[in-house]
Amino acid sequence: MNKFKRTLITTALPYANGPIHIGHLAGVYVPADIYARYLRLKNEEVLLIGGSDEHGVPITLKAKNEGITPQDVVDKFHGIIKKSFQEFGISFDVYSRTSADIHHETASDFFKKLYDDGKFIEKTSEQYYDEENKQFLADRYITGICPKCGFDKAYGDQCESCGTSLSPTELINPTSMISGNQPVLKETKHWYLPLDQYEPWLKEWILEGHKEWKPNVYGQVKSWIDSGLQPRAVTRDLNWGVPVPIEGVDGKVLYVWFDAPIGYISATKELTADWEKYWKDPETRMLHFIGKDNIVFHCIIFPAMLKAEGSYNLPENVPANEFLNLENDKISTSRNWAVWLHEYLEDFPGKEDVLKYVLTANAPETKDNDFTWKDFQTRNNSELVAVLGNFVNRALVLTQKYYEGVVPERGELADYDKKTLTSISKIKAEVEKSIDSFRIRESLKNAMDLARLGNKYLADEEPWKVIKTDAERVKTIMNISLQITANLTICLEPFLPFSMNKLRDFLNLEKLDWNFLGDTELLKPGHKTNKPELLFEKIEDKVIEAQLQKLQATKKANELTEAVATPAKENIEFDDFGKMDIRVGTIIEAEKVAKTKKLLKILIDTGIDKRVVVSGIAEYYKPEDLVGKQVSVLVNLATKKLRGIESQGMILCAENADGSLSIVEPDSKVKNGSEIK
Repeated sequence: MNKFKRTLITTALPYANGPIHIGHLAGVYVPADIYARYLRLKNEEVLLIGGSDEHGVPITLKAKNEGITPQDVVDKFHGIIKKSFQEFGISFDVYSRTSADIHHETASDFFKKLYDDGKFIEKTSEQYYDEENKQFLADRYITGICPKCGFDKAYGDQCESCGTSLSPTELINPTSMISGNQPVLKETKHWYLPLDQYEPWLKEWILEGHKEWKPNVYGQVKSWIDSGLQPRAVTRDLNWGVPVPIEGVDGKVLYVWFDAPIGYISATKELTADWEKYWKDPETRMLHFIGKDNIVFHCIIFPAMLKAEGSYNLPENVPANEFLNLENDKISTSRNWAVWLHEYLEDFPGKEDVLKYVLTANAPETKDNDFTWKDFQTRNNSELVAVLGNFVNRALVLTQKYYEGVVPERGELADYDKKTLTSISKIKAEVEKSIDSFRIRESLKNAMDLARLGNKYLADEEPWKVIKTDAERVKTIMNISLQITANLTICLEPFLPFSMNKLRDFLNLEKLDWNFLGDTELLKPGHKTNKPELLFEKIEDKVIEAQLQKLQATKKANELTEAVATPAKENIEFDDFGKMDIRVGTIIEAEKVAKTKKLLKILIDTGIDKRVVVSGIAEYYKPEDLVGKQVSVLVNLATKKLRGIESQGMILCAENADGSLSIVEPDSKVKNGSEIK
């Protein structure tokens, strides 16, 4: 017996600095929509909540680069995103935005409640500050060398090469992404949510109380908790966002990670005055549909916020998905390597369900998956057209041909007829079992088994042959085929809503709820069907080739962009350059650093001593090929420990357009210790 009276489904808020792409759809919005439609078909009370995340540094930077206001940026992309979702058929009950007044009020009230209850700790700390632009830097706008693996484009919060979580002060040679300058440390005061205080409760609530969560979710949460949680700032120095609601505090806003999930609450408030029953009634079940990059926020941080506030429900499940790649390459908005939803809707009018089907059939539920245009074409042609469309078309066309579209009355059932009709209820049970466990990909396969059942039944019974010898038997065959077709309109409704609406029109059938699935007399004898059309159409090679050419053009454009040298940094004084002591040295020994992909431990004769330098060049040079090679070494760089090894300098390298590194070396033999000036 379900202990919940209703379900609140939230979907990760897409960031309003760009459109929606297929990675977003596959990871979050398609599975959430399928689940919500399924519950509605079962006549359950459900809300599907969405909205745009419109605060944070990337918005301000985009506005600055384009010479417009942050509000202009979010207005533009919120409009594009919302329109795309509507046209694609994501059935939000409300799609809100975090720049709305109701959100600012809700987020402010939430912060104030925790502040007044003493749930925050106040700390003054040193944070990186860009002196040229006169602003503190978000972690993501500081890059440098990862102290763990040596990757030279690590962000201030994480290294995307080795996956290690970082703080900006851990980076070697930190650089501001805004100005290109080295930032300075400057004192600032902020409020922190002491996550460490919630660690015992989180262990009990999640690790003991929610072992049924998906392994990828449970595993990531356990890793975070086992590593030890630390206080996390809930405010930041910025002028775009929800102002910190404390008297006398200016120039600070709520951190976007703190205010964004509160957007679920404010969106519900926008929808209904009765919002509290969805957030505070224990008979409401809350589900968060998200991608894997949001697991920590929805399984640790937001629950800790709700626990601290004290009156809200906690999520019952967080069925997060992994990432979807595109043509064997990671989707990247900055490189325009994506299939954008609004462009797909223009290029493939009327084929919303085709994309939904392919993204669901290939959903990255347990591991990262890959979208390819060839697979898109194959699944459309060999599954939607050849299986589902073929069965439906044959059943309806033969009914038109033999009975002028009128449902015939069936006679005595053969054993195969009974077995076929019984299979409908079995398929229903399998679909329910899968979808109730958030195995959406599997549930689609099970639902398509109903079309496969119909195809096999018609192929085995061959009414086009039997009509010549036993017309009465054909009436039974066609009646059963039509009952399967009618059941398809229910079984596939959550997955292919546009197509099932068309199929109901063909059948002249009203929309039926989930309880009718399995009924073998949905179409009564004498019921008049309408003239059918093709439910799906083949996608030709030239259409797919056009999409592949578009991606190829993107790849070439990226290569050209990457080939252009980055702008020169601001001028420095000669004395600043003179402080660097760069010498020619010869590599004596080299070996890979254990458990790393990029690091080499190198012993160099610098002419003034023999010293160890740890360098991130293992992907480009074999240790044995380096011995005897002369290199340029910065010898007066402060010692830094990398993977437990004291690194006493840095080898100078040039970065190529493809990101690879080449050692800067003299073109002829030079005495070790020679200075480079």
